[in-house]
Amino acid sequence: MGILAVAAASAIGLAFVVRGMTSGAKQTAAPVVQTVEKPMAKVLVANRDLPIGARIAPEDLAWQSWPLDGVHPLFITDGSVEIPKPEPTEEEKKAAEEKAKEEEKAAKKGKKDEDGEESAVDKAASQVASAASALFGEGGPMRALTGAVVRETILKGEPVTERKLVRAGQSGYLAVVLQPGMRAMAVPVSVETAAGGFILPGDRVDVLLSRQVQGGSGEVHRSDTVLQNVKILAIDQTTKAPEDGTAAVVGAVATLEVGQTDAEVLAQADASGDLSLVLRSYADVGGPSGRTARPLLTAEVGTVRVWRDGQATAVSTTN
Repeated sequence: MGILAVAAASAIGLAFVVRGMTSGAKQTAAPVVQTVEKPMAKVLVANRDLPIGARIAPEDLAWQSWPLDGVHPLFITDGSVEIPKPEPTEEEKKAAEEKAKEEEKAAKKGKKDEDGEESAVDKAASQVASAASALFGEGGPMRALTGAVVRETILKGEPVTERKLVRAGQSGYLAVVLQPGMRAMAVPVSVETAAGGFILPGDRVDVLLSRQVQGGSGEVHRSDTVLQNVKILAIDQTTKAPEDGTAAVVGAVATLEVGQTDAEVLAQADASGDLSLVLRSYADVGGPSGRTARPLLTAEVGTVRVWRDGQATAVSTTN
C-alpha cells in the first residue's frame, strides 16, 4: 500500500509539473513583429548594360525606388521621397477627416496651421530637388544626360553617377567619343570652306585640298580629295547638333576623326594649301573612310599640244 501511495503522489506531482510547463509556454509565446517600411527615394539607374563609349539615350535610364538611408551622395535622385504609411484605423480616418476640415477652415481665414509646416524629410527632399535643378537644369537629369558618353562600364540596375559619364563640353569628352585606334585632329575652316555652316557634328565629309602647283607653262591650280567619309566630331566647341532648330553651326575650327596615318596626310595637306569640307549625304556614309587610293599630294604635271586652226598651244595637265 505504501508503494501505491508513493506512486499515486508522484503521478499527481508530475501532472502538476506538466500543466505548469504548458501554461508557461502559452504565456511566453513569441510576440507579433510589425514591419516598419522605410522612406524611399527615386534613384537614376541604368536600364541596360552600358559599355565604355556608349552614348546615353533616354531609354537607357530609369528611375528606381531606393531606401532613403542607403542613398549615396553621388547617386542622382529626382528629389522626391515616398513615405509608406500603414492602413489607418477607423479612429485615425476620423481624426484625419477632422484635421482636414480644420485646415480647410484655417486656409479660408488665411491662417497657417502649426501642424502644416514642412517635416525634416520634406525639407531634405526639397533641398535635393533644388540641387538637382541647379546641376541639371529645368529638364532634369534625364534630359541633361541624354547624349553623354559612358566613361566607365555601368551595369543594368546600377545607379548612374556623374564620374562614370562625360557630358558634351566636359574635359575628356572627345577621348571617350573617339573609336579605338582613331585620332581627333583639328583643321581651320570658314563659312565658305564648311558648306556655309551646314556641316554639323556627327556629319560625314570629304576633305578637299586646293593649292597652286608648278606646271609646264607656270603655276596651275589643282584640287584633290585628300580624305573621304571622315566623321566630324566638333565645330569649335560644339560637339552635337543644336536642339533649338538651328540648321547651321559657324566656326573657325573643325575637329575630325581620323586614323593615325591619315592624320599625317591631313597635316601635310593643311601645310600644302587650303582645305575645304565637302558634306556627304546620309545615304552615302557606309563606304571606306580615310585616304583615297590615288596618291593625293604628288603634283604630276605634264604638257600637251593642242592644235586649233593650224596653231599649236601648250596646255598643262595633271594625272
